[in-house]
Amino acid sequence: MELASMLAGERFSDHPQAVCPVLAGFLRSYNDLMPEEQVGELYPYAALVVGTASSASVRRQRARRLLTWAGQPARRSLVLRVGPWDLTVLPAARHAVELDPGVRPTRVMELLEELAAMGRDSAVPAAPVAWSERESAPVDADEHALT
Repeated sequence: MELASMLAGERFSDHPQAVCPVLAGFLRSYNDLMPEEQVGELYPYAALVVGTASSASVRRQRARRLLTWAGQPARRSLVLRVGPWDLTVLPAARHAVELDPGVRPTRVMELLEELAAMGRDSAVPAAPVAWSERESAPVDADEHALT
């Protein structure tokens, strides 16, 4: 998500405003569960999710889809929570990590493309951040690779 924040022109953060919090939560959890030597496969996802910030109904729809993709029941009470999305979509991140490494990047990309398409009509444009603001903004440290 740090890479996505930079691509969006925001300050360095793992919670970029231009990215749907459901997708960001999934990718943060996925990053945390990935073996270190495989985190490089996450880089293409950063550009895909920039610009996916959307409405609450789209966030719920995306969360439901992530849970059903992982074979989990998308209980209404769980999906209606506002957050933390990282915990709500954790079963999907676990499922992704458990996929065969030979097919995982393609399957996750297909899923993210589907999820990103859900909100195209209701996307919330990201506010650009001036260079001077970005240069003076604090940097969030993270022990994991940029996603």
